[in-house]
Amino acid sequence: MEETELISRLKNGDYSAFRLIFDQYHPSILNCCFRFVKSKETAEDLTQEVLIEVYKSINTFRAESKFSTWLYRIAISKSLDHLKSLKRQKRRVFLKSIFSNTEADERDFSSDGQNPQRLLENAERVQVLSDAVSSLSDNQNVAFTLSKYDELSYQEIAEILGTTIPSVESLIFRAKSNLKKKLYNYYKTHQ
Repeated sequence: MEETELISRLKNGDYSAFRLIFDQYHPSILNCCFRFVKSKETAEDLTQEVLIEVYKSINTFRAESKFSTWLYRIAISKSLDHLKSLKRQKRRVFLKSIFSNTEADERDFSSDGQNPQRLLENAERVQVLSDAVSSLSDNQNVAFTLSKYDELSYQEIAEILGTTIPSVESLIFRAKSNLKKKLYNYYKTHQ
């Protein structure tokens, strides 16, 4: 079934069309949310919120962009809103998930002969990189994440952000420059 017919059926309240959209887009939305919130449980919750939002506001979709672009906008918006809420509350969900996963990794891999110290160092590197990406401005964070993790084209990112390709190129360039500075400073002091 073509996307336009699927959207039309959903606009007419056809639940089976929603189920097809859910099946098709759920993994992409989940991955997008996870890239920002770094917690599987939170990403799953946000994915549900995104899909509910799609169901409630499908009549606002005007097909001026691709349906997937509209979904990414909603997913990114929900993810960034969640992160802003966490910052206001000064909670660090990612640290909790990293440390709980590291302990499990140590148990799982220690029997395979992997060095627990190396696992901890890798977890620290992941944390440092995640913190550096999270510290970027929202637009730089979104552009960099969509480019490097979701492997979207500059055109797709421009549509999602509602900007031009040169602006996306500039955002990604600035994000890389800022990350180089942040990571250089970290590794310089931790050698």
